[in-house]
Amino acid sequence: MSATMTWAARVEAYLAYRRSFGFDLSVEGGQLGSFARFADQRRAERLTLELATDWARASRHPRPISWARRIEVLRGFAAFCLRTDPGTVVPPPKLFGPAHRRLVPHIYTAEELQSLLEATDRLGPPGRLRPATCRTLFGLLAATGLRISEALKLTRADVNLEAGVLDIRDAKCHQRRFVPLHASVTPHLQAYAQLRDQLVPGSGCDRFFLRDDGRALDQRSMLYALHRVCRQLGWQVRGDHAHHRLHDLRHTFIVRSALRLYEQGGDVERGLPDLSIYVGHARVVDT
Repeated sequence: MSATMTWAARVEAYLAYRRSFGFDLSVEGGQLGSFARFADQRRAERLTLELATDWARASRHPRPISWARRIEVLRGFAAFCLRTDPGTVVPPPKLFGPAHRRLVPHIYTAEELQSLLEATDRLGPPGRLRPATCRTLFGLLAATGLRISEALKLTRADVNLEAGVLDIRDAKCHQRRFVPLHASVTPHLQAYAQLRDQLVPGSGCDRFFLRDDGRALDQRSMLYALHRVCRQLGWQVRGDHAHHRLHDLRHTFIVRSALRLYEQGGDVERGLPDLSIYVGHARVVDT
């Protein structure tokens, strides 16, 4: 890369290179865009340790773990720059300590899941698709451990109700996998599909889950619905997060699946690789 390139252009070159290997980098792209603006404003010619640490500390969250996460993102970009600029400094790992801390999620009990799904019936407006959408989507997340992004991207063709299999085409890192459904799940999806086609006929959207107006469902509206239901139920979040999260339904499925295997006398250690594949983890250690 030429030294006359703006930092924004260098970041775009790096992101294009990484994305050519299938990485999404939506979050990292935003962070590196912030670094590019910071470096361009300083008229920096190369990536130095001082530039890296100053940008890391410029985070809106004045905590070492936030600085460490910025440095972690920057290290890959710095290594990319080093190939064409030997004067580039790659910030050392753990410059500000560890970049990650496993936060304890809220694991729903069976009774809580039942109450959650029943409470979606009280979501308005009456006679519209929204209550059934929330109930079916929340239930699917808890029954399969899908990521919310994977569930929202499901098309009608991806949901094989006859075979009871989901085709996850655009998973994390663009990996494709097939998710067989428990026999108890398919009837709920069939009922939702029938109601959807009845209440939103002729929708031009091919997504399986729809809004009341026939458009594709979005994560923000589902998170709002979850928060509203939890408030109505008077629940306080457990764990280390400040609010209830859709992702905790995925965590709940994983924990309950491992616990069920243990209670049935199975070998949890041997069963984890299969569970890891089912939920789409790239590494067993992430499960």
